[in-house]
Amino acid sequence: MKKYLALFEYAEGENGFGVVFPDLPGCFSAGDDYDDAYRMAHEALAFHLEGLKIEKYPIPEPRTMEQIKDRWEEWKDWEKKYKFLVVPISFLPTSEKSVRINVMLSAPLVASIDSVATNRSAFIEAAARNYLENGKTERKHA
Repeated sequence: MKKYLALFEYAEGENGFGVVFPDLPGCFSAGDDYDDAYRMAHEALAFHLEGLKIEKYPIPEPRTMEQIKDRWEEWKDWEKKYKFLVVPISFLPTSEKSVRINVMLSAPLVASIDSVATNRSAFIEAAARNYLENGKTERKHA
């Protein structure tokens, strides 16, 4: 999983956030509020990287904030112009190939999944992606 730094820009007295990815020229997004911008940033990142892959362009490696400050041509002007938040946005590449695994879940949890989903594997995959994309990886589970 790669994490790219997104700069969430905002202006006092204005609604909404703009989002730019310094590592990925042309990849940007926006949202009416932080939560909307965060969701849209994930979509923009996935769409941009999948497009690079389809067009057979190299996928840039994510840089640290220090590297961005040193090497991003727009940094000095951008830093002066905007108030911003730096937010890591994760990207889990999609794959056409699935891997079969055995998973043990409690019967009540399986029943709960079955009450809202018709495909357990798709539900568990979506839940795992959501968990990983939202930075819930501080603790390893046994």
